[in-house]
Amino acid sequence: MAIRNIVKEGDDVLRKKCRDVVKFDDRLHTLLDDMAETMHQAEGVGLAAPQVGVIRRVVVIDIGDGVIELINPVIIKAEGEQTTPEGCLSMPGEYGLTKRPMFVTVKAQDRNGKVFEISGEGLLAKAFCHELDHLEGVLYKDIVIRMLAPEELE
Repeated sequence: MAIRNIVKEGDDVLRKKCRDVVKFDDRLHTLLDDMAETMHQAEGVGLAAPQVGVIRRVVVIDIGDGVIELINPVIIKAEGEQTTPEGCLSMPGEYGLTKRPMFVTVKAQDRNGKVFEISGEGLLAKAFCHELDHLEGVLYKDIVIRMLAPEELE
């Protein structure tokens, strides 16, 4: 495993629409492992492949319950609403208020290509939405209600 460089806002790669993963091989497994290690080292709760310069539909999330790997993920259900602060490893030190669904179900593939569904609420639902947006070239600042000053986060 290796720590990868996290692409910062302004890099064109963050605005690209990602391609589906079609090969579930050692190269993908290495990417997933590297992304998880990079996310943990940066103290984030999610990381999408374009954030490490890879234009593929790959996401890792860990809100404290272990790493969730999502390959070719699609949101199939979203309900409710939450308005909460949101940040991004590609925009360190910046936070904004966003409106996201409270409950989300995602259909995805695991590292071996097996299809599964996973649901989450609250922070996990927000992380699903945030990371899947990255796969479409969308940043949270595109949907932000307003940016937050540092003292508003305390």
